[in-house]
Amino acid sequence: MNNREACIILNLLSGVGYTRFKSLVDKFGSAQEIFNVSRSELGLASGVGKSLSSKIANWEKFADLKKELDLTEKAGVKLVTIYDDDYPEQLKEIHDPPLCLYVRGELNCQLQNSIAVVGSRRITSYGREMAEFLVSGLTYSDWVIVSGLAYGIDAVAHQTAINSNGVTIAVLGGGLARLHPQDHISLARSIVEKGGAIVSEFPMQMSPTRQTFPMRNRVISGLCSGVLVVEAGVKSGSLITANFALEQGRLVFAVPGKANAPQSRGCNSLIKEGAVLVENVDDIMNEFEFLPNVLKRDIDCEKIKKKSGQRIDDLGLSSEELKILKSIELEEKSVDLISLETEMSIHKVLTLLLKLEMRKIILQLPGKRYKFSINQ
Repeated sequence: MNNREACIILNLLSGVGYTRFKSLVDKFGSAQEIFNVSRSELGLASGVGKSLSSKIANWEKFADLKKELDLTEKAGVKLVTIYDDDYPEQLKEIHDPPLCLYVRGELNCQLQNSIAVVGSRRITSYGREMAEFLVSGLTYSDWVIVSGLAYGIDAVAHQTAINSNGVTIAVLGGGLARLHPQDHISLARSIVEKGGAIVSEFPMQMSPTRQTFPMRNRVISGLCSGVLVVEAGVKSGSLITANFALEQGRLVFAVPGKANAPQSRGCNSLIKEGAVLVENVDDIMNEFEFLPNVLKRDIDCEKIKKKSGQRIDDLGLSSEELKILKSIELEEKSVDLISLETEMSIHKVLTLLLKLEMRKIILQLPGKRYKFSINQ
């Protein structure tokens, strides 16, 4: 048995966790050495009682390593341990990182440019609109979107990232062979097909429980540089994720909402406590100016801005983007009026406006009005 196999076995045993794992390794020198000592010796490690000592000493009764490895191989799942080089460095920084990660898809993305987007399962139309608006802008700026594949904001965040040709990662509260909710199997498949990943710290066939979801939330925040909460009640799991983020030294962002709306109370409370208030993508980007690659799109913006006198038709834009620019070429207009004139939905217009704004082709004015700015 090597350290990697020992780590997988310990992850299969309930009651171990990173704190006890570290205590055992500190006591006996390595993960593999844990299985070379007696039950009584195991009990000498801090936090390891008689019950757990007995379970580790007789691990074959509680864990089937060969079966677990066979399951991962048949399912096309990569099992990454804390000993492996491709274990995310950002996740190692938290005080209780998972011993193992089960990964379907690709996790070798730029995790320093990743942000969690979480929120209520019972979203409002406002919450959906803001999630789509913000995630579209973040993915356009090459940010990886991390969420929990749950109903509501999570699903909207994943789907919007996919629709925007971005990368998204879903962290589950159960094993990959027990994907929850089942309604999101198709979404999970799309996440992987588009270059993202489905991730879990739990054994393949472990079903999600009330305890595993909060555990999952620390991994969501741990994989990211920050957490954006779009809508959340005062006792929601999203606030648990935000609290984990604060403990891990990550930034917390929140979208404000109506004072009397249940789905907004959690976000408004976070803002009162110091979370960054978010109305648009710039509110997020401004907090990450020091990170590499975040603002690389500005290079293209400068090229565009230098082309004075350039016609709209020469910018190499899509037909839908051209419709919007021609609508506001001569005068500033509101989103509603642009939507009316272009015969496109408000959501579609907001997504395109954000892309144009980030390229500095248009300018947003107070009152959510927009004007053409390339020659300004």
